[in-house]
Amino acid sequence: MSKVNINKSEHGAYLFVHFIHDKERKENQEQVYFSVSKDGVRWDTLNDKKPLLTSTLGDLGVRDPFIIRSPNENKFYIIGTDLSIYYRKDWEEVQKSGSQHMVVWESEDLVNWSEQRLVKTGPKTAGCVWAPEAIYDKETDDFLVFWASRENFGAEKQKVYYSKTRDFITFDEPKIYIERENHIIDTTIIEYKGKYYRFSKDETVKSITVEVSDRLLGEFTSIDTNLNDMIGVEGPACFKLQGEEKWCLLLDHYKNEKKYIPYYTNDLNTAKFIKSEEDMDIPVNSKHGGVMVITMDEYNALINAYGIRHDIKSKKR
Repeated sequence: MSKVNINKSEHGAYLFVHFIHDKERKENQEQVYFSVSKDGVRWDTLNDKKPLLTSTLGDLGVRDPFIIRSPNENKFYIIGTDLSIYYRKDWEEVQKSGSQHMVVWESEDLVNWSEQRLVKTGPKTAGCVWAPEAIYDKETDDFLVFWASRENFGAEKQKVYYSKTRDFITFDEPKIYIERENHIIDTTIIEYKGKYYRFSKDETVKSITVEVSDRLLGEFTSIDTNLNDMIGVEGPACFKLQGEEKWCLLLDHYKNEKKYIPYYTNDLNTAKFIKSEEDMDIPVNSKHGGVMVITMDEYNALINAYGIRHDIKSKKR
C-alpha cells in the first residue's frame, strides 16, 4: 500500500461522528450523524440533522461510532457498536446477549461510503461488544482495535479487549487489553510525541481514568487526574487543537446535564482538565462518538455534499 502524506498545515477543521439522544427521533437516535467545526467548539450537523449512515444489519442501530484515517491508503473507516436500545429496551439483557459484531463502513473521500458490514471481533462467549475504537500502531504498521466485553454471556465484569487488523475485514483473535477490579468501558487513546494517553470509563464508579505509555501494547502508568472527581460521565473523545499546545476532552455528562461538555488541558502528562467557559455548540443532542481532524478541502466537500442533501451516495464494493 502506498503511503498518503498529509500536510498538517492544510488541516483546517474537525469532523465529529456520533449518535444522538432525542426521544422524538425514536429509531433514528442510534445511527451515525456527522457534525463539522472549524474551532472544535461550534459545530454544524450535516444532512439536515439527520443520520448520514443508517444500519440495516444486525440490531439495526449504531451506537458509539468512531472514525479513523488510514495512513497507508486513501481510506477512512467508521466502526461502531451494533446495538439498538430502542429495539432491545433492556440494558441488562444486552450485556448478556448483545451482538458480538462490530459495524464497519469505509470511504475514500468521506462523502461516498461503502455498504455496511458486520465483523465478528468479540470473544466467543462475549455478551456484548461495546464502543469499539482504533488507533494506528506505528511499530507493526497495522491498527489496534479495542472495545469492551463481558465474557460468559455477561456473567463476568466488563473488560477492554483488543485485536489487530490491517483492513477492518480480518482480525486477530481478541486478547484482554485492560482488566481492573471494577468494570471498565469506553476507552479512547490519543498519541502525542511518542506517548499514548489512554482514557477509560470506570463503569462502577462512573468516572474517567487516564494512563500513559510509550507503547500501545506496553505497560501503562496511571496519571493522577482530576477527572476522577467527575461522576456520571462517559464517552470520552480527546483531540489536539490545531496550532496550539492544547487538548480538548469531550465528556458526555449523561447523568445530570445530559450533554457533551468540553474540557481543556495544556499538559497531557498532568491530565488536569479545566471545564470550558463556553458550551459545546452542536445543534443535536450528541452522544458517544469520535473526533478527527480534516483538511479544508474535505470540510468543503462534506458541506457541499450534505449541507442541504438528505440522502447518502453509496457505492458498492
